[in-house]
Amino acid sequence: MTMKKIGAVAAATAALLVLAGCSTPAPEDAGGTDITLWLMGGDTPDALRDYLKTEYADATGGTLTIEEQSWGDALSKLTTALPDAENTPDVVEIGNTWSPTFTTVGAFTDISDMYDELGGDSLLPSFVEIGEVDGANYALPYYFGSRYMFYRKDIWSAAGKEVPTTLAEFNETAASLKTATQSGFYIGGQDWRNGISWIFANGGELAVKDGDQWVSTLSDPNTIEGLTQLQSLFQSASLAPVTEYDSTPWVNINNNEATGAPEAATIIAPGWAHWSIGDLAPDPNDDTKQVATWNDEVFGTFVLPGVDGGVAPVFAGGSNIAISAASKNQAAAKELMKIIFSEEYQTMLGENGLGPANLDYADSLGDDQFAVALRESAAGSKLTPAAPGWAAVEGSGLLEEFFGKVNEGGDIPALAAEYDEKITALLNG
Repeated sequence: MTMKKIGAVAAATAALLVLAGCSTPAPEDAGGTDITLWLMGGDTPDALRDYLKTEYADATGGTLTIEEQSWGDALSKLTTALPDAENTPDVVEIGNTWSPTFTTVGAFTDISDMYDELGGDSLLPSFVEIGEVDGANYALPYYFGSRYMFYRKDIWSAAGKEVPTTLAEFNETAASLKTATQSGFYIGGQDWRNGISWIFANGGELAVKDGDQWVSTLSDPNTIEGLTQLQSLFQSASLAPVTEYDSTPWVNINNNEATGAPEAATIIAPGWAHWSIGDLAPDPNDDTKQVATWNDEVFGTFVLPGVDGGVAPVFAGGSNIAISAASKNQAAAKELMKIIFSEEYQTMLGENGLGPANLDYADSLGDDQFAVALRESAAGSKLTPAAPGWAAVEGSGLLEEFFGKVNEGGDIPALAAEYDEKITALLNG
């Protein structure tokens, strides 16, 4: 990662400070107002987007325009657009871990007066907390996803292995299932979003607030213990490249197209990955692709167990949603928020495999093994630190560098000290 890129991300984050002086425009009548919603990536299905447009038009007489933004350049686009009243989206989805970067500089409207109306204490607590500043609500949960284990029942059974009940049992089993061509557990060397589960499981943290400043805590003994376990697991169980971070491990657990054999006995992935796991067959609509059909006799799921049993804390994926403080359409934006947090829309999220923000409607996820694993893993999940500069940390690539060097076999205490210094420099914005 070049210093040029790190500097660019830090500069983008610093530019948000201009928002601190922004004031929320005076409320206005929502009737007939046209507004814009930014959604990140393609996770929100078209049917849900159409629902929002129709319901908004019925409620206000105005038009809702939905613009999809790429995760790759979303930080820079948000930094530029949010302070600009002429070009800001009225309502915006953001990655949950980015929330503090924007809430702490006044980018979003205080919607504390709507908190109870939008779900109140039924909303996913960790996502609510990361969108708060001094007890006020600025960004509320949109949807959650959680990570759990997918495994090849046939491979585990042939080796006489059972679903583990502790983290140590999982680590040992994964190592025993590795062969020259197959990962017992496939995880990329730079994949920190999954790797931090071993830190969390051992009571470690990535960063904590010391007084009024955030500091990186990679050198904490509990964090070191988790990293030591992860390093051993990667080297004993995974054939993934040490340089791999954002991967598609479901490709590896399916039967390999060239050899007919799977390349992984076990993977960890967000719950929606199950749509890509299963017996492969040609896509009837595109003969250049294959589609996967889940096979209960071959594939199974379980949550990553904790050190002493139970459920290990995994990183909770998902998004928050907020109203731009610079929007001229505050009343209309609030009407859209009411639609998003309605029972109908929350239920639609669950029916489409996205964990609803309001846990009262979590039953909409269903009761199959995927829904059960999603709920169990999400219940004990954790988020990254609520530091103002966390988006800059993620954008810098420092975590990918650090985890890659650890899993390559590096000196963990020395690397932790080195990267604590680098990360702390970005944490406070």
